[in-house]
Amino acid sequence: MGGATSARMGVAVSALALAAGPCQAMAPGAEAPAGAGSMAARAPALTVLDALPVRGETAPGYHRDLFEDPRDRWPDVDRNGCDTRNDVLFRDLRSVTRHDDGCRVTAGELSDPYTGNTKRFASGRDTSGEVEIDHVVSLANAWRTGAFAWPHERRVGFANDPANLLAVERATNREKSDQDAASWLPPAPGLRCPFVARQVGVKERYGLWVTPTEASSMRAVLATCPGQPALGRPPAEGG
Repeated sequence: MGGATSARMGVAVSALALAAGPCQAMAPGAEAPAGAGSMAARAPALTVLDALPVRGETAPGYHRDLFEDPRDRWPDVDRNGCDTRNDVLFRDLRSVTRHDDGCRVTAGELSDPYTGNTKRFASGRDTSGEVEIDHVVSLANAWRTGAFAWPHERRVGFANDPANLLAVERATNREKSDQDAASWLPPAPGLRCPFVARQVGVKERYGLWVTPTEASSMRAVLATCPGQPALGRPPAEGG
């Protein structure tokens, strides 16, 4: 019981990162992101978007290893005893059950943040992969819009920042892949505002820029919800 309580407290700390900035979720030794908490936590996403630099993509040559801890793809960067994947599953799923270790999520129910579909999650060799963890601002997009200049530790922190992570259905995650808002938006129109708002908030916090087509698509979405706060709606904590 104590392990589960400790892990739950760790997730609560991660949830606070949505309001206070991603520094808590960064890898040990990583520097704070540019603009951390400076605007995104308190301003409408449309206002934050207008302040983002707009320029073309650069730095080809992305691969996933550029953002990975060589010891573990989903490390325990916040040192709460649980890896990032299980922290996010616990936060985003409902009716969660966990292994006796207090960390590994064994079952739960997902309300997909991109489609609105409801999906049961069950841990297992053939079933765990049905729910994946999406980088809302994809790692490839981050690389091409500023992350190429970061030290490796900062990229690992970005890849494990709960503010930029959502549990989603595998099929939807694969469809989204590394596309930006100019190329892909959630299939459910009602879920596009929080999605774009989260992308805008993450980009502002980390000092990433947007491309002209990306900015145009984001602005068109946010014009339909001008009061939408940056970072979208924080997912309800699992229970």
